[in-house]
Amino acid sequence: MVAIRTRTPFGSPAAGGGIVIPIAVPLLADEEADAARAVVLSGWVSQGPQVAAFEEEFAALVGAPHACAVANCTTALQLALAALGIGSGDEVITVSHSFIATANVIRYQGATPVFVDIEPETYNLDCARLAEAITERTRAIIAVHQMGMPCDMATLMAVARRHGIAVIEDAACAAGSQICMNGQWEAIGKPHGDIACFSFHPRKVITTGEGGMLTTADAELDRKFRLLRQHGMSVPDIVRHGSQRVIFEEYVLVGYNYRMTDMQAAIGRKQLERLPQLIARRRALASRYAELLGNIEGLRLPFEPAWARSNWQSYCVRLPDRLDQRATMQSLLDQGIATRRGIMCCHREAPYAGAGSRDDLRQSELAQDHAILLPLYAQMDCADQDRIVDAVKAELARSNRAATVAGHVSVCRDIL
Repeated sequence: MVAIRTRTPFGSPAAGGGIVIPIAVPLLADEEADAARAVVLSGWVSQGPQVAAFEEEFAALVGAPHACAVANCTTALQLALAALGIGSGDEVITVSHSFIATANVIRYQGATPVFVDIEPETYNLDCARLAEAITERTRAIIAVHQMGMPCDMATLMAVARRHGIAVIEDAACAAGSQICMNGQWEAIGKPHGDIACFSFHPRKVITTGEGGMLTTADAELDRKFRLLRQHGMSVPDIVRHGSQRVIFEEYVLVGYNYRMTDMQAAIGRKQLERLPQLIARRRALASRYAELLGNIEGLRLPFEPAWARSNWQSYCVRLPDRLDQRATMQSLLDQGIATRRGIMCCHREAPYAGAGSRDDLRQSELAQDHAILLPLYAQMDCADQDRIVDAVKAELARSNRAATVAGHVSVCRDIL
């Protein structure tokens, strides 16, 4: 594949000259443009036949009986909670180490998020700490498949079922990821909990610009999603407009306008066709990163458990503690390499201040403060990847030299 070169925001070049290697680039081409154009010319641009086809194809891809398309993953997560009846006075267990939408949707429903720390290896919820967070008010768990790496669903589900708690998978980043359950490889989204929620934001492996999807094996939950996403309307537009008889719809509950457009769905259908190719390419690039960065002392690489196959939505490395995260990222950006800091911690943001102590969420905070995400996208070529690796190695080498000098100075002071 030919790498796509882009500039920094608003077209500015890197500080040192040259072009920035972006953190991510969606793979969109003539096929997606033609699909969107056809919808525009069809005259039906809102939720309609393309959305229905996209839902059917996505459900088949992940092995789910039902799939419901919505405006984005945040709305998908909110509808999941709403359909389960989560509300005021309820508690929902999740991780602080996630994009803030994971916690926000719990607050949208009037419920309280209860944060559990992560495993330092996978950056996912530490299932060993799950049971201690459960109270008589716990109604659900939101398990995040962070950066596309599957959460330990076998262990998590055993705890949840033992306590009669619903499970929602925040699979925003995990389209195309797989997990081995009962000796069989299955797609994330089958689902393995009660509901799985996906994002099609441009940072994800496949995109519709914005967009989301809920999958479930429960027909009643799927019915609720469809009512809630369209104002509680009893008859979908596609049925009403296709009928040869006059139909008067009813509004049976207070719903939302969380619909996906047919233009987005048409693009999504083309993206689904690309997904196997995209996953294969990303896994190859992740493997090459591991090979090139594997012998650098102090640099912790991502860990993929034997029961997981990540789609490598992001490639996250943990810097040595002595390295300043922001300074390292700025140095790489000055060299034309965009990175992102480790995943945010919700409890460090104003709306959730005090929701967790440093001791309770220590691994989450360490991951945010010492990890960085390196560029990874299907169009990346080996030359760009080599450039990234060389820059990271140089940063670590400079840090090692500085540490050595500091050590010598300390020894001299002790002698004097």
